[in-house]
Amino acid sequence: MKRSHPIARAFTLVEILIVVVILGILAAIVVPQFVGAVQETAITTTQTELEKLRRAMEVFQVRNENTLPTVAAGNGTWGDLIANNGEYLKEAPANPYVGGANAKVIVIANSPDSSFQSSYGWIYNDATGEIWAGSFDANDEPIPAP
Repeated sequence: MKRSHPIARAFTLVEILIVVVILGILAAIVVPQFVGAVQETAITTTQTELEKLRRAMEVFQVRNENTLPTVAAGNGTWGDLIANNGEYLKEAPANPYVGGANAKVIVIANSPDSSFQSSYGWIYNDATGEIWAGSFDANDEPIPAP
């Protein structure tokens, strides 16, 4: 004799709860690794941007009889380095380690940072042409955020 109503097969509530708990455990393991990866990417990108800035400065000095470009304190004000249709830099670089609205801000100073800050992205010494990344030490290593 043939059944007129087929038997419905489905997951029980307990099986669904077990799967949800397993997914929660996996997420708790994986998410912290992504947080560290984001910070590492910001550090690496900042170091790369710093190298580009320093290289552009060297090329500018070679082409202009060892004179320094006109760089002013402000938001992305690299002067001659980004003027002339981007001959040295296409655009003002950002410091993603500092991040936020101040990532492109330049301050004029004689030395790199000694503690973490988020007020500016770059430090320029207008007497020597040296450039440092904000919140990085003299060895171009990041200063840990508080």
